[in-house]
Amino acid sequence: MSDITETTAIPAEPGSTIPPAELERLTDGIIGALKTVYDPEIPADIYELGLIYRIDVDDDRNVSIDMTLTAPGCPVAGEMPGWVENAVSAVDGVGDVKVRMVFDPPWDPSRMSEEARVALDFF
Repeated sequence: MSDITETTAIPAEPGSTIPPAELERLTDGIIGALKTVYDPEIPADIYELGLIYRIDVDDDRNVSIDMTLTAPGCPVAGEMPGWVENAVSAVDGVGDVKVRMVFDPPWDPSRMSEEARVALDFF
């Protein structure tokens, strides 16, 4: 299983059947898809907000994502995992997509990227 935690591609783990170039393409596609999903209350995408905690791609190209919300009581808590699943499922070559909502560690603004901080005037 390959773990994607940054915007750069991660080489396939030893024994992985996914060639590095394909993993890089999948990584870029998955991150691009995540950047199309926005928190409706915050004008920034969920990837740049730091709501994505873990992305794993297995040898069959199935994707497992752990994500959180800016607040556990978020009004779209029940809908957002479906939005993420739909976006990532549309990436060419991706198999099944499973999204798991986690709240540990709790999200805080320090998880936001520089891009999100600029977009939100958060300094």
